[in-house]
Formats: sequence, C-alpha cells, structure tokens
Amino acid sequence: MLRLSAAPLAAIALVMALGFASAGAAQTPGESAIQRVIDAGNPAYFNWSALEGGRDSLLRLYQGAGRPLWSAAGRPTTAAVELLQELRNASDRGLDPEDYPGNRLDYLLVDLIGAPHPDEDSWALFDAALSYAGMRLLSDLHFGRIDPATVGNNLSVEHSQMDLAAGLAQMAGAAQVATALDAAEPQFKHFGLLKSQLERYRQLAAQPGLQELPPPPKSLKPGDAYAGAAPLERLLVAFGDAPPPAPDAAVPAALTPSLVEGLKSFQRRHGQTPDGILGHAAYVALTLPLAQRVRQIVLTMERWRWMPPKLENEPIIVNIPQFRLFAFESNADSEAQIRQMDVIVGKSYHSTQTPVFAGDMTYVVFRPYWEVPHDIAVREIVPKARLDPQSIAARQMEIVDGYGATATVYPNTAVNVELLAKGSLRLRQKPGPDNSLGLIKFMLPNPYNVYLHSTPAQSLFAQSRRDFSHGCVRVGDPAGLAEYVLRNKPEWSRAKIDAAMNSGADSVTVTLGAPIRVFIVYGTAVATEHGHIFFFDDIYGHDARLEQALAARRARLQS
Repeated sequence: MLRLSAAPLAAIALVMALGFASAGAAQTPGESAIQRVIDAGNPAYFNWSALEGGRDSLLRLYQGAGRPLWSAAGRPTTAAVELLQELRNASDRGLDPEDYPGNRLDYLLVDLIGAPHPDEDSWALFDAALSYAGMRLLSDLHFGRIDPATVGNNLSVEHSQMDLAAGLAQMAGAAQVATALDAAEPQFKHFGLLKSQLERYRQLAAQPGLQELPPPPKSLKPGDAYAGAAPLERLLVAFGDAPPPAPDAAVPAALTPSLVEGLKSFQRRHGQTPDGILGHAAYVALTLPLAQRVRQIVLTMERWRWMPPKLENEPIIVNIPQFRLFAFESNADSEAQIRQMDVIVGKSYHSTQTPVFAGDMTYVVFRPYWEVPHDIAVREIVPKARLDPQSIAARQMEIVDGYGATATVYPNTAVNVELLAKGSLRLRQKPGPDNSLGLIKFMLPNPYNVYLHSTPAQSLFAQSRRDFSHGCVRVGDPAGLAEYVLRNKPEWSRAKIDAAMNSGADSVTVTLGAPIRVFIVYGTAVATEHGHIFFFDDIYGHDARLEQALAARRARLQS
C-alpha cells in the first residue's frame, strides 16, 4: 500500500497553520475551468466506472455551487484538509484507502502550494477531483462497495436515497468532515461497536509475538502443566477474556483456574463449547492471525451497509454463522430491547445452505403439515417406500393430491409411490409432536421456500455448531417467538399459544396484523455493548466469496 511521506503532510499542515497562500497570485477557478477538467476526465482522479452517475452528480454539484468548494485564495480550506485525511484513513471505517486517490491529491496539493504561479485549471482539478473522491467515499459508506446480489445475497432492502451532490456541498461547509461522514454510515449502535473493535484489533495485530503459543502436546485440562501458560495468560488478558494478574502473582506454569475461566470466555466468543480445555480447536482459534480477525470485522461492516441505514419498524434478524435469532422490541438495537434465541440453520452443502435474503413474515401456522419437497421425498422417502409402502405411515406421512383440509389422501401402494416419485402426487407429514416442523411455523413467502419453524429434535440445540437443516431456520424457543410475533393480538395469550401448539389435530393459521420484516444475514463478527466481540466460523464460505468480489472490484478500479 502506498503511504504518503511525512513531507507533504507537513507542508499542508504548515499552510493551514500559517495561513499563507501560494507564491503567485492564484486565480480562483471558475465554473468553466471546473467544467474543463471534468470533461477531460483525468483517469488518475476520475474513474467514472467507480460510481454510477458520478459524473452527472459532479456536474450538478458545481452547477449548484457556482464556485470551488475546497479552496480559496490559493489555499485549501480546513474541510479540504480534513477530507484528505479521511481518504487516507479510510481503513478506520472498514474501507480500503487504495480505492480513493487520496495520496495523489495530497501530492497535487503540495505541488500547487509550492508552485510560483499555479494556474486556474490545476486548482480546478484539485477541487473537482477531491469532490469526486468524497462522493465515492460517501457512497461506499452509505450503500457499501459491493451489490449484495454480486455474492448471491437477495437483500433488496429499502435503502434511503442519498443525494451525493447535496451531501458533498454540505460536507464542504461542515464544522467537521468526520461528523458528516459518520452520518452517512449505518446508524445501528452495533455497527459503531464493531467499528470500535476494528481499531482495537488492528492494534492487537500490531503487537509482535502476542500469539506465539507453543502447541499443547495433548488436549490440556484444568490443572495440567503447560509450557505456554504465561504467554497464554498474556494473550487472554490482551483479548479481555482474563483480568490482568496481580503485580506479585506467580508466573503460571499450568492451566490455573484463572486461565481456565479465561479460556471459557474465549471459547464462548468464538462459537466453541466453553469447557476450558486447551484442545486443537481452541489452540487454532487462539493462534489464528489477528489480521484475519480484522478482515472478519471489515467484511461484516460491509454487510451492515447493505441493510437499511436505520430501522423504521421492529424486525427479526437471523445471523446464520452465529446460529442466533434477534427479535427487536423497538426500532433501536439496544440489547435490552432484543429478544434472542438459538437457531439451527441449513447444512453447509451448497444445496441445503440457508439463503441470505429479506422477507416479510405474514402469518403463522400452529400444528402445521410438513409439505415434503419433491427432491427430499425422492431422495429420502421413496427408496424405502419402494421396499415397503407402509413405511410412509410409520413416518406419520401420507400421499396426497392438493393442499390443506381439502387435499385427497391416497393409500400407500406401490403404484402411488411411483406417482409420488414422478411428482404426480405429493407427500406430507401429519401435524403432531413428531412433525419435522414441530408445532408451529412462521411464514415469510419467498422464492426459496425457507421459513422459521420449531422442531422435535431439541437435542441439536446443545451443539455449539448448529447447521443441520435442509435450509429452513429452526428456532429454539418457538412459543416465545410466537408470543413476540402475536404481541399485537391480545387474544393470543401465552396460554392460548401453548394450547394451539399442543392440542387438537387440525392446523390453525393466524394472519399477522402487520407484516414483520425478517432479515436472514451472514456476519462472522459481532460486537456487544459489554465491550466483547464474538467471531464465528465462515461455515458457508461467504466471507471468502465477498473477499474475492472486493478484490475484483479493486482490480477494476486500478485498471
């Protein structure tokens, strides 16, 4: 990465501190000069492919302003210097400084300051190029660098429109450019928390030798001797999982109770079973290069930008690699106002992964039928049914034609099994405690036929990694989620919900008073209000895919 030397920075700072203009009587560039440099489109400063509609926005900006925005009387404005600094430090906001011509603009400005007779077009180039770089920065902060569809995510959300020309004009006159840029970022509290952790983990990554731990000869249990106990303690303290030792404390030579508790905290934050044992998985997570943790934070921040910049209504968010559901009690993302529960998501095979998308939950079904997808029926049910057609009844299933109460039920015969295999007939599982959907399903119509539901396989929630489904999301507290979803229907008390789930043979459908927006998202780093950060495995390879898309974008910008 190109780093600006101290000399240009010092020269710019000196100009601002002493307030002198360049040696010659520089002309203030007029609208015609700015028009000329925009028409010329110097590729070092104006990569029009980097921002759709960017050239038109830039022209509209100066047609409205009728004057330069970032310079006056041969010197840059304070806002110009602040914006240049923000471009250089774009990594602090989870972006890549090399995507913007900040360094080139710095050197151009230094040349202008030192020139005896800087011409009008040179100042016009500086002004227009800085505006275009600022527009690109604003757009990347607000909308993200990548269209989610590029990486297979269907997050066509209502994103507030941003007038980039108006945003730049406002920024040029702002008391602090950083504050104006902050307003363009997602206004979620947890986005800001993640951004704070980004700086912290960059500092940790810069500490030499922090993660130098000797590999344990075996899985070490509490009390076992370990030659790396002292560096392990130092690492856990740096991560915030263990308190600093007392000044007179002895150097540990084994897994002491304090180290065990620190290991448990670390394991919880990394999606592992918190058993306090230093085994292979814990060791790998402890020694994973912190630059990779930084990338997890950066990639998750990018995904936050694909969301609406603020919540208008109370949504439900499912974070796939966290195996966790968050039901918002208000449109503020305070942890105290979020109902949380564990979930099970789709297996990591490509055909069974839970998709990333946004949809509207519109109704719930108590004691649902499971309408078995044809591919599952052919793959998992038909082979055994060909040997014994009555095995269908043993699974509490039935061959049908049609849906709901009016569906025609056919006998379990070899002929009908073949019609089932051809798709002429369908298979469904009867309502009840053994139904694969459990006792309730939460419907959000979508092209993937994915929804939320309960499950009879409650033992799977004891696992730390929970990708076991065919793609739908199984919820750990279905009655609690039903209580949340139906909270605006007072007739649906918890007692009535429990009764609807556990008694009667028929399905009951309840339409919600208003749709609830559901976001199925994918973030491998989550920061909390308590100062912790949690990291999760990239179970579907989505981080790697996003990394590739960003690298391809960077190559296009630099070509």
